[in-house]
Amino acid sequence: MGDSTTAGTPGWKSRVEAPPAGSGDETSQYAYWLMQAHPEWHVLNMGVDGERSDQIRGRFERDVVDQQPRVVVLIAGVNDVYQGYQAQHVKEQLAAMYERARRNGIKVVAGSIIPYNTATPEQNERMREINAWIRERAADDDNVTFVDTRAAVADRTDPDRLFESPDDLHPGPAGYRRMAEALRPAIERVVAR
Repeated sequence: MGDSTTAGTPGWKSRVEAPPAGSGDETSQYAYWLMQAHPEWHVLNMGVDGERSDQIRGRFERDVVDQQPRVVVLIAGVNDVYQGYQAQHVKEQLAAMYERARRNGIKVVAGSIIPYNTATPEQNERMREINAWIRERAADDDNVTFVDTRAAVADRTDPDRLFESPDDLHPGPAGYRRMAEALRPAIERVVAR
């Protein structure tokens, strides 16, 4: 569940964006790589390009709760930062979705907001603040598991840039594969509980 970095932009349009099954280069989404590693998993890509955390929260019931998953991977907040919203706005939306998942018996794997190459220093600071909050929240909440998806796709010499990107905003297939590789062990642990 999330925005463009869940949907697989720019290479893939999710099932929400292009019903019923999505369209494009299926390798341009972390859901694809998770299912390659675990063919027995049924991973629904519920990402929508351009959505803020409040918009994602607005469809959380339909796209997560109604699907009755065991686990939701939730990555949100980059578009809020891009559009000038404060970090507190994102924290409130994420906290509400974490709680909604808990009340419905759904475990949360919370990914950090990944970088984009055109971010200003101030935008990167807000992303770091939100990501630190997600990490801290997961440390205090047994229903939330943190995964540093930002680190997974960051350039080794500049953590505020993507290691590769077709558009300076999103990962390409190699980046989405790295996101899946970071998320997979956390999902495996959660599913095994």
